[in-house]
Amino acid sequence: MSSTELPFVPPATVLPKVAPVRVGEGERLRSVGLPGITLTVRSRPPAREGLPPALFVHGLGGSSQNWSALMEQLEGDLDGEAVDLPGFGDSPPPDDGNYSVTAHARAVIRLLDASGRGAVHLFGNSLGGAVSTRVAAVRPDLVRTLTLVSPALPELRVQRTAVPTGLLALPGVAGLFTRYSRGWTAEQRVRGVTALCCGDPGRVSPEGFQHAVEEMERRLQLPYFWDAMTRSARGLVNAYTLGGQHALWRQAERVLAPTLLVYGGRDQLVGFRMAQKAARTFRDSRLLTLPEAGHVAMMEYPETVAGAFREFAADKGASDGSVGGSERRDGSAGASGEGNPGDGAGAATASGDGADTTIMGS
Repeated sequence: MSSTELPFVPPATVLPKVAPVRVGEGERLRSVGLPGITLTVRSRPPAREGLPPALFVHGLGGSSQNWSALMEQLEGDLDGEAVDLPGFGDSPPPDDGNYSVTAHARAVIRLLDASGRGAVHLFGNSLGGAVSTRVAAVRPDLVRTLTLVSPALPELRVQRTAVPTGLLALPGVAGLFTRYSRGWTAEQRVRGVTALCCGDPGRVSPEGFQHAVEEMERRLQLPYFWDAMTRSARGLVNAYTLGGQHALWRQAERVLAPTLLVYGGRDQLVGFRMAQKAARTFRDSRLLTLPEAGHVAMMEYPETVAGAFREFAADKGASDGSVGGSERRDGSAGASGEGNPGDGAGAATASGDGADTTIMGS
C-alpha cells in the first residue's frame, strides 16, 4: 500500500469489540437499519406527548453526544433525536465508504423518511450544518425550522487555526499524523480538541472532560476512526469546490425553512465574519452571536441557545403552540428582542450561562 492510500477497513460485521458508548441519564440509544447504512440514534423521552419532532446532526469528529446538553434543555419543547452520522459515534461505516456531504445528507434524509415523524426542527453543527443545509434545500418537506451552529459553509479566507483540520483531506496526511501522534494519550488529544473547539476550555467540567477522554479511548480502538475523519474532511473540502446548483451557498439561498444562525466570537474553525454573510444568504433568518463562545455553542451555552430557539420558533409560528411558552430548565425566561420599526429587523441583548449575546433577525 502506498503512503497516500487509506488503510483497509474491515466490514462492520468483523469489527472488534470496544467499550460501549456512553448513554447519559434520561437518554436512550437505538439502532436503525437503512439501505447501505446503519445509524445509531440518541433520544430523550419527551416531557409529554405531542411535542414537535427534532433531529440534531453533529460535526466532523463529533457524535450525537455533542447535543446532549441542548436536548436536555429542550426536552419540554421538542421530541428530540440526535443521529450518529455513518462512521461516527456508535454508527458503523457506510457500506460504500462514501463520506461526502451529499452522502451524509442522504443518510439524514433516509432516516427522516423512515421515521415517519414528518417535518422536523433540524439542528446542525459544523459539518452537520453543511449537511443540514443541503437537506433543507433539497427536501424542504422534511424541515420545519433550521438551526445552524457554526455551519461549515465555504470561506474564501480560512482561519489559520482551521488549516490543520482541512489538511486531513490531503492524501497521506492522516497516516503521517497518526504516526506522529502515536504516543499521545487520549487525555492529551482531548485537551487539544477542547482548546480548538471551546471559547473557554475552562468551562468544561471535570466530569465532562473525563467522559470525553473515555470516548476518545473508545474511538481510537476503532479501525475506521481515521478513515471516517479523513474521508469526511475530504468530502467537506470537495463540497466547497462544487459550483452550480450543488454549491453550498447556492443551496443556502434555496432554503425555505426559517433559519436560526448561531456563531461564536471565539470560533477557531468557522470564521465569525461569516455570520453576516449567512444572515444575508438564508432568506428567512435570525442571527444569534455569542462573543465568548467557540465552535460548539450548543455545548458551551446550551441554556442561551435553547432560549433563543424557543423565541425564534414561537415568533415564526413553527411551534404548534409547544415551543416558546416554556421556561428554561434553570427557571429563567428565554432570550427576547424587540423589532426596530424602521427596518423590520430586531436586535437585543440577553444573558444566559454567563454569556452576553446579540440577537438580530427578521
